[in-house]
Amino acid sequence: MNVGLVGYGLAGSVFHAPLIQSVTGLKLAAVVTSRAEQLGEGLRVYPNLDDLLSDRSVGVVVIASPTALHFEHARAALFAGKHVVVDKPLSTTVKEADELIALASHEKRVLTVFQNRRWDGDFLTIQRLTRENALGHLHYYEAHFDRFRPQIKKGWREVPGPGSGILFDLGAHLIDQALCLFGMPGAVTADVLAQRADAQVDDYFHVLLDYGKRRAVLHASTLVTDGGYRLIAHGDAGSFLKRGLDTQEDALKRGVRPGAPDWGADDPQNYGELTPASGERQKIITNRGCYEHFYAALAKCLTEGAPPPVDPRDSRNGLHIIEAALRSSKERRTIAL
Repeated sequence: MNVGLVGYGLAGSVFHAPLIQSVTGLKLAAVVTSRAEQLGEGLRVYPNLDDLLSDRSVGVVVIASPTALHFEHARAALFAGKHVVVDKPLSTTVKEADELIALASHEKRVLTVFQNRRWDGDFLTIQRLTRENALGHLHYYEAHFDRFRPQIKKGWREVPGPGSGILFDLGAHLIDQALCLFGMPGAVTADVLAQRADAQVDDYFHVLLDYGKRRAVLHASTLVTDGGYRLIAHGDAGSFLKRGLDTQEDALKRGVRPGAPDWGADDPQNYGELTPASGERQKIITNRGCYEHFYAALAKCLTEGAPPPVDPRDSRNGLHIIEAALRSSKERRTIAL
């Protein structure tokens, strides 16, 4: 099935284009961009979304435009009879997400969300340990996405507006991972702010999800030179601690593609450590990351009727938590869900 890509910035050029091209059953055929000089031969280039939607040979539209445009672009693509992939987050509000989900159902079209961090090696590892009951009943989970970026980068993410800021960006990933592990929390308590001197939007968040006797802490900052642990999980049978971010994003930026010998492999020095109740600490080899599995699952969904790689209702629930976190931070109180 021919795929049309809307946007060729970081998300479109680094993630979507190479991953689509690595999967059997999908063909990247057209791109909406003003950067035609960056594209290879064989791709149709359209100056705007309407021209792409008029291309009857394109069956799937991937929305990789700025977050504030996700709702508008996805809505237009669904009305045009296309299957739609939206880069996370699905939209900027729960209300918009609900409208898109209802429209996709009415039009009998697939709607899914590119929550690629479900296929991070470290997250696949914590899921494996949970399935194997290596930690017993988890009572504490902590996930970090810390970086050191003291300078403000040019781009829409750093400018005030719907969908800008680190909570909608990195927060959408960490929240989605927590939802995969534990489902919806009962309450949210959050601290969201701009810490860098020239920051106009949030560049720090600390979100606490209440799961009864379990707590999940999600944290991100742009002023961390030593990231410390990426994942911390404590259960009644053991603890797991893991350093280092997944390697796939950096690999894609270097031109490495799925299928390469070291694709998705973790640096052994970043392997996590499992300490069971017996106290015999052991290194745990990190699962290989596999972002390409998203588009492989999409191809199977379209050709065989399998479930979409990400249920859009999951991303809708993630937006519900983001809205609650922003309200919690503003009102300085816990928000019950």
